[in-house]
Order: sequence, then C-alpha cells, then structure tokens
Amino acid sequence: MPVDPSSVKTWANLVTVARVILAPFMLVLIPDTPRGSWPAFLLWFVLCASDGVDGYLARRHGATNLGAFLDPLADKILVLGAMLILVANDTYWIVPVAITVGRELGISLYRTFVASKGVSVPASKIAKWKTFTQQLSVGFAIAPVTALDAKWLWNGLLWVSVALALISGCQYMWRARRHDPSVEPAAVA
Repeated sequence: MPVDPSSVKTWANLVTVARVILAPFMLVLIPDTPRGSWPAFLLWFVLCASDGVDGYLARRHGATNLGAFLDPLADKILVLGAMLILVANDTYWIVPVAITVGRELGISLYRTFVASKGVSVPASKIAKWKTFTQQLSVGFAIAPVTALDAKWLWNGLLWVSVALALISGCQYMWRARRHDPSVEPAAVA
C-alpha cells in the first residue's frame, strides 16, 4: 500500500532515523589507530546494510519527503564522519577526503537551492555507486583483517569513490545547466 509523500511515520523513515541516531555511536567505535576494530566494523556493516533496507522499504511502500531528506543526511553523517576520523588517526590521506567533503557540501548546497524552487534532485546511479564504494572503503579500512594488510584495497576504493563523486557532481551540474526550471519543475537524476 503506497504511503503519502508527506507521511512521517513509515518503516523506511524509522530505519533511517535509527541510522542517524546510531551514527555517533559508530563513529566513537573507530579506534584512534589504523589497526581496525571488530565492533566498529560490525556496526558499520549493520548501518550500511540498513541503508539498503530503508531504500527497499521506500521503493516498496513509497518514498516520503522526510525520507528523501534524512536518507542522504544519514549517509553523509556516517561516511564523512568516518572518513574524517580516519584522516585524524592517519589511516586516510586528507586529500581524497577533502575532495569528497567539498563535493558533498557543494551538491548539498545546490540541492537546497533548487529545492526552494520546487526542483527535486534525487541521487543518480553514479552517486549511489559512489556511496557504496565509500562504504566499502571505510569498511575495509576499519576491519582488523584488512586495515593494515590490505591498504591498497581500501585506498583504491577511496580513490574510485572520489572519481565517482567528481563524475556525479559534474553530471548534476551538467543536467542542471540543461534543465530549464521555468518550463516544468522536474527531477534532475
């Protein structure tokens, strides 16, 4: 049964709110050394998997305006928070993280600006792949079995996510430039 887009109390929103609430606990679990942590990895895995669960629920029952706002927020809190902690503990190099943070801030400001004009900007497929590679990179960087012994893996995934972030950011800007909001308020995918 489809839900009203203005609904607040939905299963998908409940999962997303739980992700936002649990994010600070996840971030506290990341150790201050680059050796990894099983509790941090396990909670990271659960929170990343729940991102798929809330997406499934939203597609099955209908997306809501609150969910469209909270889901990307939960992703950003988790991913950017974890990346910044991994920079602070000398696991990640600051350059790819700074590029990622700059892109996320730019796109978030853009989305806020066009939303005030009635234009929706849902995540593109490339942006979804970007988030997935970011989640994998952080996961492998905090998993004890790969934190030290497979640096090439999570570092490579980090750079792939940077490339995807830049491509999807350019994609959003290109589509926005080609879109004429005066004709119709449409989604920029």
